[in-house]
Amino acid sequence: MQILIVDDERALVKGLKYTLEKDGYTVQAAYDGQEALDFLQSSKPDIIILDLMLPKVDGLDVCRRIRRQGNNTPIIMLTAKGDDVDKIIGLELGADDYMAKPFNPRELVARIRAVLRRAADNPPSGAMRFGDLYIDPDRRLVKVKGETVELSVREFDLIVTMARRTGFTFTRDMLLEQVWGHDYFGDTRVVDVYIRRVREKLEPDAAHPCWFITKWGVGYAFEGEADKH
Repeated sequence: MQILIVDDERALVKGLKYTLEKDGYTVQAAYDGQEALDFLQSSKPDIIILDLMLPKVDGLDVCRRIRRQGNNTPIIMLTAKGDDVDKIIGLELGADDYMAKPFNPRELVARIRAVLRRAADNPPSGAMRFGDLYIDPDRRLVKVKGETVELSVREFDLIVTMARRTGFTFTRDMLLEQVWGHDYFGDTRVVDVYIRRVREKLEPDAAHPCWFITKWGVGYAFEGEADKH
């Protein structure tokens, strides 16, 4: 497993590299946003640890560019800021998890394992079509009206989890366990963030969704009749 660490704090990178390599990971480092983007042109790590505050190209812009290129590599975002706004912006741009500095390196290792496990554990199944919405779990592909939609690993897993149980109402805790894993460390508000992101990317009108429906006081459900082929 290869990990790309993108952070301009060289001492932090050195310490994380030591910890992760002891756990058997191969670690590459980039010290500014442009260096990270250049690295990703020729290499595909299994996961990216991305700092928010970077020289040349900041972490949010790096995350945005990665997702616009259709690269679904899991991203854990690091920042010295503990403000919820930074967390939400990072998640909305496609990050899969978030950690505020300072943090315990062992917690980061645990989160890396959890994110990688969620990316690997999504079992294949047949493609599904709900009108203009096409979902292919085998190819990790989603299209709306024939156009491929760029999604993060976590967004895709959320869509597939809900679409496989059409009409079923998921609580936030259920989605956290099934999509994020039982060892997720965050709070349930992350589910609301991801539902909003998915609606904005897939729904004809995100303000009046036809597929990803809020069940007030309970959670969310995917509603749609699968096309028969």
